[in-house]
Amino acid sequence: MAVDHADGRSDTRIQNYTKFWKKDTSKEGDADNTNRLDSYTEVVNGYYDGATDLYEWGWAQSFHFSRFSKGESFAASLARHEHFLAAKMNIKPGMRVLDVGCGVGGPAREIATFTDANIVGLNNNEFQVGRARKYTKNMGLEGQVSFVKGDFMKLAERFGENSFDAVYAIEATVHAPTWEGVYGEIFKVLKPGGVFGVYEWCMTDIWDPSIPEHKALAHEIELGNGIPEMRSLKLARQALKDVGFNVEYEEDLAERKDHVEWYYPLEGDYSKAQTFYDLFTVWRTTWFGMFVMHNIMWFLELFGILPKGTLEVGAALKVAQSSLIKGGQTKLFTPMYLAIARKPAN
Repeated sequence: MAVDHADGRSDTRIQNYTKFWKKDTSKEGDADNTNRLDSYTEVVNGYYDGATDLYEWGWAQSFHFSRFSKGESFAASLARHEHFLAAKMNIKPGMRVLDVGCGVGGPAREIATFTDANIVGLNNNEFQVGRARKYTKNMGLEGQVSFVKGDFMKLAERFGENSFDAVYAIEATVHAPTWEGVYGEIFKVLKPGGVFGVYEWCMTDIWDPSIPEHKALAHEIELGNGIPEMRSLKLARQALKDVGFNVEYEEDLAERKDHVEWYYPLEGDYSKAQTFYDLFTVWRTTWFGMFVMHNIMWFLELFGILPKGTLEVGAALKVAQSSLIKGGQTKLFTPMYLAIARKPAN
């Protein structure tokens, strides 16, 4: 598919993104699901070509959720979530570590600074790779953190087997057509005895796809977040074991009792803001904040500053907002199933 912009983004991809779902997601069928899985590269790239600017404006350079302690700022909570993963994995100075689905590199830079490890970020979206390299150079970390464009379903082909001491993925492998496929590739590129840590997006074990409301919620999360197929937590757990990992630790961190829930920044509720600065974070998800952003996007798209179709992807993000809040409130969805798994030493 032709690239329309020098930064790697494609107007055509962005405009085609929402066509992978029926307007009424409750009427989704197996054929729609299969089409998205077969076209996962187009689905994910179409979404992030349009959504990356919006993520950075409305969230941060780390595209993930996190837990909140009392009085903890939004930025601090994101960093703590990344530090917690690195600590659980026991990432040490000098280790060669792969970040699968690295976004614009926020977690890679944070974990590199926290651990003194050498991080390689992999992303199949050319626009995000360019952003990641620019931000990393600005921080003076280009000697420690690097980025490559590549498909996480072909890691061994890209890097060779037994090439990393550790691999992590933060809310990224949900975009894969199968967990067995991407976890299997991660298994191959890990050295014997190497560790894999993942924060996975899952429908929880109480989610029942035979219930229409549950199934519709999963499809709304897919549409709003560029995900070919939402799957249950038990399938993630089983996939890790099926490809050969020994699971050393697992926990759904969303089940912990925190001061405010992980989805609070989406709610637009000022009373839950933990710091003065976070009032602005909350404002961006209020009706007025979204109204302002919608009009800014309309103007920027009209004059060609943003690619055509960005506004439509922005509408999908509203679906993401409502469905993720609902998924969190009902405990049918988690963005933070944490698993620490190890490749056998022999």
